[in-house]
Amino acid sequence: MSLPEQILAIQNGALDHLSTVDTTQELEDWRVQYLSRKGELAAAISRLADLTPEERRSAGQAANHAKAALHDALSAKSADLKAVAQRDSALDVTLPGIAPVVGGLHLTRQTLYEITRIFMGMGFKVFETNEVESDEYNFGLLNLPPDHPARDMWDTMYVSDDVVLRTHTSPGQIRAMRHFNPEPLRVILPGKCHRYEAVDASHESMFYQVEGLAVGEGITLASLKGVFEAFTQQMFGADRRVRFRGSYFPFTEPSVEIDITCNCLGAGCAVCKGTGWLEVSGGGMVHPTVLRNGGYDPDIVSGFAFGMGVERNAMLRHGIDDIRHVYANDLRFLKQFT
Repeated sequence: MSLPEQILAIQNGALDHLSTVDTTQELEDWRVQYLSRKGELAAAISRLADLTPEERRSAGQAANHAKAALHDALSAKSADLKAVAQRDSALDVTLPGIAPVVGGLHLTRQTLYEITRIFMGMGFKVFETNEVESDEYNFGLLNLPPDHPARDMWDTMYVSDDVVLRTHTSPGQIRAMRHFNPEPLRVILPGKCHRYEAVDASHESMFYQVEGLAVGEGITLASLKGVFEAFTQQMFGADRRVRFRGSYFPFTEPSVEIDITCNCLGAGCAVCKGTGWLEVSGGGMVHPTVLRNGGYDPDIVSGFAFGMGVERNAMLRHGIDDIRHVYANDLRFLKQFT
């Protein structure tokens, strides 16, 4: 068999072999067997040197034709295998999709927004103040001098000797009054508070409060009760009632605890301990000293202030019996409210 005939036989045999190749690895093995530098075609071409010039010409043409044919076949087969791989791994758009995970507002944030919405509807503005406060604003300007025994009511986290994490939102009263003075004002001051205390079913070391403050001429305790009755009926239901009980806070005079009727509507239950009432806030008339510290003349204007816990409102609204559930990051609990 002449060399051109041998080359043609290699070409035909390689093409027949290629028709059985089904994977990229098999294709690579085929390439090495026939087209590599030590492959069958290269071995046949290496014998061209032994031929006469005329035989070398015809054998060279056969070799070039075989090499081109096999390279074309290799490219075509490689493209076919890639197309099959893409087809097998392609997205089937007829399959049902995977729903994306959708988040939601935390229960505390939902409640804070609802409280804010209600008070804004009554003409209150939102006024945000510092979470890290000076000792002077947190205590001194609120009628709590360094030796005042009322300071014992708070277990305070001190950043330095005269800087604290605010224990309540009441320091915002001074900042708001100094900002709006001498104009009348009606603001709520929402935000985080921090107290160094044991965590239990009704206490957390970090919690949210909403402070309310109104200053102007002719404001009385009846104004505070009217505002709270409107808030309570929107927040908890039109059948809820409000009552005031005398209390003491250094920055209000007189001071009151504000109760609303329990979910049992006065029948008595374990939550209200049979009284039919639940405490939701503390407040009163702004103390004259605090008004002066805010830049107002207590002989001309008066004001009321109150402070309420956001988590407590959420607990009362949804019947939650332990504040620790709110910040335990248990999605089984939190998803009930999203």
